[in-house]
Amino acid sequence: MRKFPFLLLLFVAVSFSAFAQSKDAIVGKWLNSSGEGQIEIFKKGDKYYGKLAWMKEPNLNGKPKLDARNPDAGLQKRPLLNLEILKNFVYEDGKWTDGTIYDPKSGKTYSCNMTLKGNDVLNVRGYVGISLLGRSETFRRVK
Repeated sequence: MRKFPFLLLLFVAVSFSAFAQSKDAIVGKWLNSSGEGQIEIFKKGDKYYGKLAWMKEPNLNGKPKLDARNPDAGLQKRPLLNLEILKNFVYEDGKWTDGTIYDPKSGKTYSCNMTLKGNDVLNVRGYVGISLLGRSETFRRVK
């Protein structure tokens, strides 16, 4: 019976340790669902961001593809490669919420949440307004 409090304390300590580590579990490179690009997710301060780190076809006519569909004319000449497309995610209750995802194919930015399904599958949900109106994609971890 004396071992029970020790085992309980050990279990709680391990649980807190695992919880603290899990919020950084999305850090790394992920292949998008179409296989056309890799997004590198990283942490700045307490928030998570992602940039387009690799593209299957980064060039068009020998020149880097640009953010041509951006509604801000001043941003249309920036290259897509290394463009930050995931912004301002916070970790909360096992998921990354309150962020945005930018779609360079349409030039639109959507609200977004992300959840991990195992270590190597990331569900990304972009939406407009309420989270019922949107689209989900599955990213796979690059090894």
